[in-house]
Amino acid sequence: MPMTLQVPKKYVLTVSCPEANGIVRAVSDFLFQRGATISDAAQHRDPILDRFFMRVEFEEVETSLPGSEQLHEDFTPLAEQFSMQWSFFDLQEKPKVLLAVSSHGHCLNDILHRWSSGVLPADIVGVVSNHEHMRGITEWYKIPYHYLPVNADNKVEQEDAILQIIHDNNVDLLALARYMQILSPKMCEAMAGRAINIHHSFLPGFKGADPYRQAYMRGVKIIGATAHYVTTDLDEGPIIEQAVEKIDHNFDINELVQIGRDAECAAFARAVKWHCEHRIIVNGNKTVVFK
Repeated sequence: MPMTLQVPKKYVLTVSCPEANGIVRAVSDFLFQRGATISDAAQHRDPILDRFFMRVEFEEVETSLPGSEQLHEDFTPLAEQFSMQWSFFDLQEKPKVLLAVSSHGHCLNDILHRWSSGVLPADIVGVVSNHEHMRGITEWYKIPYHYLPVNADNKVEQEDAILQIIHDNNVDLLALARYMQILSPKMCEAMAGRAINIHHSFLPGFKGADPYRQAYMRGVKIIGATAHYVTTDLDEGPIIEQAVEKIDHNFDINELVQIGRDAECAAFARAVKWHCEHRIIVNGNKTVVFK
């Protein structure tokens, strides 16, 4: 009789808890007792907050491991012992991503290309925009495009429509690819830890409008971009990734804009990818990123 190949299922476990002796051993023993094989493991200790972080990638044959929900249930006693905040993720289940964009399409184009090339482990379920500018490129990729114009009178209804799209598609991540609208506290709270923004400057400097002109007028020697989680504090959410480029007095404003946009694409793409790979753990007002 032909042999039946057992396909391994891959999972990720993320852990955040107070520092204590024996955490790594306890987690390793738990997985060993289940017959799991650890393929990658990383730890970090925050010495100021005295807090421990861990990401473990492991696999097990599909027939013997009943899924992430059962893993979560079985792991609960150990997690309670160490006061852990933890999650199991099935790597076969790609996170569902909704992109939001306004009139600048460079980050959107970059993400869609990476997704179509297979290097972004995500399921892009749609694009929402308050403009029609990006409909053509979105529909070329055969992705639903939701045109939701917004003004001072309909902002609540417009955001409710976005939240309905998020609900209907079981969206895991709202990726703001240069979406130039300030999210309401309601939206920020609904998507806490699940919304990433790309800010067109190297935070915390040069906030607000026209940051590259601000940078040019100050004669800066580096410019860059910042990808961060969205919070109710505008552009103050936990930073995930920053990209910087060296410049000098020879660069004009248009060159700064182009260099800055390249940095935006790079920082945004890395942040979205790391989120989809479950490599980010929020640590107060900052993040731990296991690259």
